[in-house]
Amino acid sequence: MRGLMQDAPLLISSLIDYAAQYHGEREIVSRTIEGPVQRTSYAAMQRRAKQLGNALLSMGIKLGDRVATLAWNGYRHMEIYYGVSCIGAVLHTINPRLFPEQIEYIANHAEDQFIFLDLTFVPLMEQMQDRLPKVRGFVVMTDEAHMPKTSLRNAVCYEKLVNAHSDRLAWPVFDESTASSLCYTSGTTGNPKGVLYSHRSTVLHGFAGCMGDVLGITSSDSILVVVPLFHANAWGIPYSAAMCGAKLVFPGMAMDGKSIFELLRDERVTMTAGVPTVWLMLFQYLDQVKAETGKIPELPHLKRVVIGGSAAPRAMIKRFWDDFGAYVVHAWGMTEMSPLGTTGNLLPKHKDLPIEERLDVQVKQGRAVYGVELRITDDEGKELPRDGKAFGNLQVRGPWITSGYFKGEGGKVLDADNWFTTGDVATLDPDGYMQITDRAKDVIKSGGEWISSIDLENEAVGHPAVAEAAVIGVAHPKWQERPLLLIVRKKGAEASKEEILEFLEPRIAKWWMPDDVVFVDELPHTATGKLLKTKLREQFRDYKLPGA
Repeated sequence: MRGLMQDAPLLISSLIDYAAQYHGEREIVSRTIEGPVQRTSYAAMQRRAKQLGNALLSMGIKLGDRVATLAWNGYRHMEIYYGVSCIGAVLHTINPRLFPEQIEYIANHAEDQFIFLDLTFVPLMEQMQDRLPKVRGFVVMTDEAHMPKTSLRNAVCYEKLVNAHSDRLAWPVFDESTASSLCYTSGTTGNPKGVLYSHRSTVLHGFAGCMGDVLGITSSDSILVVVPLFHANAWGIPYSAAMCGAKLVFPGMAMDGKSIFELLRDERVTMTAGVPTVWLMLFQYLDQVKAETGKIPELPHLKRVVIGGSAAPRAMIKRFWDDFGAYVVHAWGMTEMSPLGTTGNLLPKHKDLPIEERLDVQVKQGRAVYGVELRITDDEGKELPRDGKAFGNLQVRGPWITSGYFKGEGGKVLDADNWFTTGDVATLDPDGYMQITDRAKDVIKSGGEWISSIDLENEAVGHPAVAEAAVIGVAHPKWQERPLLLIVRKKGAEASKEEILEFLEPRIAKWWMPDDVVFVDELPHTATGKLLKTKLREQFRDYKLPGA
């Protein structure tokens, strides 16, 4: 017997329509590429998204056609999010931090029809356009006053395009499994692979972001979206925010500590989200202010900081609490997961713990979000116990997790029971908290035992002189591999190898102790801000450890 409920498809158009009707005056604030801060609203954004939808239809865009963006976080980018997907086309957000060869590959692989780009990227596309034969034209995301002279073929000014069309448009209705957006993984090896989201998966994922034990987004929030709109759809925040009418603040291309702090303060931000490298820059700015004034500036409205992309160091989690009373929601996910998988909110029994014991919980990546199943297995596929001690290959499944890559790249990615292997090595404890111990390819195998490079890095970053740390395995004649610690010192700070090792001694197992410490000026990162371990392993491939 079937239930007697209406069968309404879950479509992204319902989100912007809801936001316009019930939270129409709620602000969307952007620091623009042209300079000034721009303020709009959900009602205005819906109108302009409909104008853009009409423009795209007039340009011949059809159901399933890919339309790309090469842009920073701003109101125009979010208009494109809705204008493209709501007419049934596929939004393809290109990560501009990728190498040009990778951008060329994914634009051609996606068969993008048009590319919408910020002013910053006009020179790049001018150089690349001849290698993008399927791109019919380029839309420069600016107004007529700032429209540059350009050699881009069929170049159009965004504002002129939008303003030439009516906002009268009834969004089409189609199957909720229709593709809505396309993001490519920034894998460290091989070509990026496309993850194709659906309207259904996106709306369900949006619901999750509003859950209190996930991101807890509500209409009372003012959210600074530091995580890029081109990075796994900004962790779903543009959809969750529209679903509940939260204020959104976009930083544009200014990601330095001073610029981020000013937006946090001036826009009364209650929640923000981004990768650890952004917050390192914020703390560097705050330390500079403290050195000049004797005190840390206040952020009285900030309540939650969502940190993902790579592990949040314990010292960072503690500092947000000590300086601002802001709780760090440690999150984990993947492009293949839309991306939310776990969030590190506390259970009732943890609320009154002393700070150091609470931090023991917060450094873990958190508990599974409803809709995501987690398990860990050994190399033979046998499920391992959830005792917080056993660690194995992390697998996931659920309604917003990929079933395969675009155009079948990478072949079959699910096992017989639909589990997707993430490539992470993790533990699961009896309370359901998951903790990543390493990427499978980064774990250090020393004398038959495994050493977590992530745990070592997070402990090293706790040293007051350390800005960033990376740990890789280096060949050893007896132990197979031993850890090498690479350190970037904070500006103006000094620390010796001996001081770093002495700091680590009471904090880690004796056999985890790095065999050497090397100080470097900078560490390589992927396009999404993660440490690029493949490059480090290549750079230090022939490194000789002391006594080896």
